[in-house]
Amino acid sequence: MLTIKPAELAKHYVTLSNNHDLTLIKALFAVDATYYSAYFGEYKGSDAILAMMISFFDRFPDAHWDVAEYRDIGHEGAEFTFIMTGTDASSSERVKRRGLERIYFTAQGLIKQIAVYKPDDFPGAD
Repeated sequence: MLTIKPAELAKHYVTLSNNHDLTLIKALFAVDATYYSAYFGEYKGSDAILAMMISFFDRFPDAHWDVAEYRDIGHEGAEFTFIMTGTDASSSERVKRRGLERIYFTAQGLIKQIAVYKPDDFPGAD
């Protein structure tokens, strides 16, 4: 059982993401973790997730996530809505995306699953 609330673990992950600290982020993932993004696809395993993140931060070198509230959702998970802003290095276009992210953790506090949804695809949206 987790000793730290999932919402606190999720907040820590977002802080590291805003700092673009890939070394510490990689250490947060279970080896067999999965990552699904409605924006970028599906990745299986911590090595594949890290490769995707390296590519993402190369494309959006100033990426930043604003999160107002983190919520525990049961099953050792947390969710939050976010606004991601950044500049696409390939086009110099400023990007602003909204989304909902759900993160589930192992009993040891490692990330075992992340799912990122676009606003129209939020689970439970009509």
